[in-house]
Amino acid sequence: MADKKFKPAKIQTEIEEILVTETPIEEEKEWAKNEVAEFKGKYIKAVGRRKTAVAKVRLYEDGKGVIMINGLRASQYFPGEGAALISQPLKVTGHGRDYNFSVIAQGGGKQGQIGAVRLGIARALLLVDAATKDALKANDFLTRDPRQVERKKPGLRKARKAPQWSKR
Repeated sequence: MADKKFKPAKIQTEIEEILVTETPIEEEKEWAKNEVAEFKGKYIKAVGRRKTAVAKVRLYEDGKGVIMINGLRASQYFPGEGAALISQPLKVTGHGRDYNFSVIAQGGGKQGQIGAVRLGIARALLLVDAATKDALKANDFLTRDPRQVERKKPGLRKARKAPQWSKR
């Protein structure tokens, strides 16, 4: 190790090359800012919760059905079936392309955030159109899931799991 000399100039040029090649990420950030920028004007607020996740939902009328979560599209933030799950209240009520949604999801994991966003969207739809209450309630979209993680007790390994008992 003593033979190799530290060459900061070489490392600096390598870092600059890496930074130059990372421009598509900057373009994506600009695209996300432009998407959020289109949601201006009056909105309706609603809050959804699930486990320890909280979703603050803003519903903008005269939209195109775009759902932005923390600056990303729903399909990017919840890859897989998550985007389909959060749009279920829109499909049930028939408002799939009528509104835009801007959501701030915090806390919990992805599944908790999916449940919180879905509840928030359902509550926002209910505030806009009271006639959708029957459809939302029949599909259980207005019910907050009350289940929480049980706390760990002293002397136990988890909430209820005890260490193995031995007679001797």
